[in-house]
Amino acid sequence: MRYCRVWGIWRLNMRTKFLPLLVLPLAMSACSASEVADAPAPIGEKQAKQLAKELDGKTPGEPVNCITSINARDAMRISDDTLLYRVSGNLVYLNKLRSSCPGLARGDDIMVVETYSGQYCRGDFIRQVDRYSGMQGPSCSFGDFIPYRKAK
Repeated sequence: MRYCRVWGIWRLNMRTKFLPLLVLPLAMSACSASEVADAPAPIGEKQAKQLAKELDGKTPGEPVNCITSINARDAMRISDDTLLYRVSGNLVYLNKLRSSCPGLARGDDIMVVETYSGQYCRGDFIRQVDRYSGMQGPSCSFGDFIPYRKAK
């Protein structure tokens, strides 16, 4: 009886001693895999042409934290981490998302912006919702908005 009790305690101690050694490599591999998955894919030739066309003749200004959502209705999905908001023919805002948003560039999903004011601001979340099933997809958040204006 005493042997079983000692064995049980020893076994418990062995589990608690070696558990971190077993979990640590798994946790580290999960972190490195998520870092690779979050890395944005390089922009394609078609996307580069679209971006160049929209920014042609425009000069970048100082980044701003927020833009008015009323004026920024025309969102263009350039890539999984780049959005353009066309306010007018003379003004376009470029937004590099804070992390990649898988599937954003496809344009099949509905893009829902979670904002708590009348503006789109750095840090506001974007959710993708499947157009047919209504299921929520990946979410990401805005980065700084860089205005591009036509030179006068």
